[in-house]
Amino acid sequence: MEAPADTDVLEALATLPTLAHPTVSPDGSEVAFYYDVTGRNELHVLDLETGEIEQWSDGEVPRNARWYVEWAADGDAVYFHLDEDGDEQNDVHRISRDGDVEPVVEMDGQVAVHDVGDDGETLLVGSSRDGQMNVYRHDLAAGETTKITNHDRAVWGSHLSPDGDRVAYSTNESDDYDNRDVFVAAADGSAARNLEIGDTGAESAPADWHPDGDRLLVSDNTPDLGRVGVYDLDADDVTWFGDGEYEEAPQCFTEDGERILATRSRDAVSVPVVYDVESGEGRELDLPDGVAGFGMAGDASISATEVALTHTTPTTRTELLAYDLDADETETLVEPEYGPFEPADFADAEYLTVESDGVPGTDQHAVEHDPYETFDIGALLYDSGERPSPLIVNPHGGPRARDTKRFDLYTQVLASMGFSVLKVNYRGSTGRGREFVEELIDDWGGAEQGDVATAAEHVLVDRDWLDEDRVVVFGGSYGGYSAYWQAVQYPDLYDASVAWIGLTDLEDMYENTMPHFRTELMEKYLGTPEASPELYAERSPVNHVENVDAPMFLVHGVNDRRVPVSQARIFRDALDDAGYDEGERGDYEYEELGEEGHASSDQDQKLRMFRLLEDFLDRRVGTTVDAPADD
Repeated sequence: MEAPADTDVLEALATLPTLAHPTVSPDGSEVAFYYDVTGRNELHVLDLETGEIEQWSDGEVPRNARWYVEWAADGDAVYFHLDEDGDEQNDVHRISRDGDVEPVVEMDGQVAVHDVGDDGETLLVGSSRDGQMNVYRHDLAAGETTKITNHDRAVWGSHLSPDGDRVAYSTNESDDYDNRDVFVAAADGSAARNLEIGDTGAESAPADWHPDGDRLLVSDNTPDLGRVGVYDLDADDVTWFGDGEYEEAPQCFTEDGERILATRSRDAVSVPVVYDVESGEGRELDLPDGVAGFGMAGDASISATEVALTHTTPTTRTELLAYDLDADETETLVEPEYGPFEPADFADAEYLTVESDGVPGTDQHAVEHDPYETFDIGALLYDSGERPSPLIVNPHGGPRARDTKRFDLYTQVLASMGFSVLKVNYRGSTGRGREFVEELIDDWGGAEQGDVATAAEHVLVDRDWLDEDRVVVFGGSYGGYSAYWQAVQYPDLYDASVAWIGLTDLEDMYENTMPHFRTELMEKYLGTPEASPELYAERSPVNHVENVDAPMFLVHGVNDRRVPVSQARIFRDALDDAGYDEGERGDYEYEELGEEGHASSDQDQKLRMFRLLEDFLDRRVGTTVDAPADD
């Protein structure tokens, strides 16, 4: 990576200003977003007429920009989520145009804004206050919060109808863990009915109400690939859009209700799509291949014909655009910042596929498997330019997620250190339909881990410029689980591992994670510990700790509520009990990150993690042909 000779590359990368969660104001005249151009995450608002950006907050919003923001109905304030040092036990706060901040909804557990009523009197929020994630209605004038759903499984994505009389949401009342249905109820939660959009075992969800209040934009994956539909509540009928060639997800109706905005997944790109509601005709928007999106906070409409979206590629950072749907023209609203770098300085992504039967060539593994189905597994390979190049295998989190052709800061940090990076969309990843996702069910820690190892073996053979003696696995969250599991299942493949905020003991994870992660993640893929004790034990990396055969680095945020820090501590204690030594010259190293939860976008906290990675990798693996310093 090219940079001026006196540049601290890691600091320069960590401090590149990042824009997150853009959302258009109700009248389409402004866009609110998080932006850390000052060095700290703050709420900024762009005036679309003048192009001026005003900073509204001054330290009141979270340092970590994980959670989205929502406009108040009058456009004079913005709601945001505030937790304590990254613990995600959010309360909802409101910041006004003049910078006044006040708490709005304060409850135990995690609280998340779902929708803001058009009348300016109502908020819909999800909260785990009573254990499971359910929907609450907050009266802004009275300051009162009322629980309106009481489901045993998590309730997601509630939307208030334009007249405020009805609410749509998704949850699962069936015995099938894979199922999710759309419900419509009165505004107080009564008279809820299941629209029965898809088959049992499929997943459907509401995305937006049509301005007429009689139709609902929905998603469903009954035919395997996710699809976009409009449900007519009077006719009890749904109209599906698209030809079913690619996985698609709805976003919202345009301001006038005449068009639908959606996103389409194909290979490793994500492209925006627009459909005409009446004719059903649709097309991809005219943007370079990469990742485009409409944000998380609902309506992206600037006007009936213009929408706001973000766009990024592996070498170009996120920019905010206005897209004219009639003219197929874009206007850049916020330019990306590159600091001392240019796009050409960054490592580009090569998309490749690898045939995998879930069982790699290495003959060392912790768990025996029955034969699996063979798939073409997609992967992204970033060439650092180093020759020979060490390789970092970097499985994504989720597991319900996928790696795409977007700018990824951690990848570029690793490339700046001389490491080429391999990202693998193993079975269980999104973008290829329900059946591919469900391959992980009852096989967590099975064939998907074989896919990761198989892809690594493939590129090491196919790219002779990769150094097979300097291969590292590094991941966070479910990617952290993968790092632990790869280290104990395929120890011959790796020369070091870095497990960040990862899972190690699945029963402990089940007992201590947040309730909605317990039911929507653990039970979906593994069942309960009572029903599947052998699977929980067998697929827990801590129960195979004796297989560790290369330096490990365990890193975890102390305030993590998704994957509690107990996961790292349990594995550390097991290493100690098995006779492994801790320390810079020992068998493993251990670091807990204070004031941080499940990762962070804060510049100082990112830089801390970058320096920890650089130090460990330089000492334990090295980026040149010379041996690491402590060997």
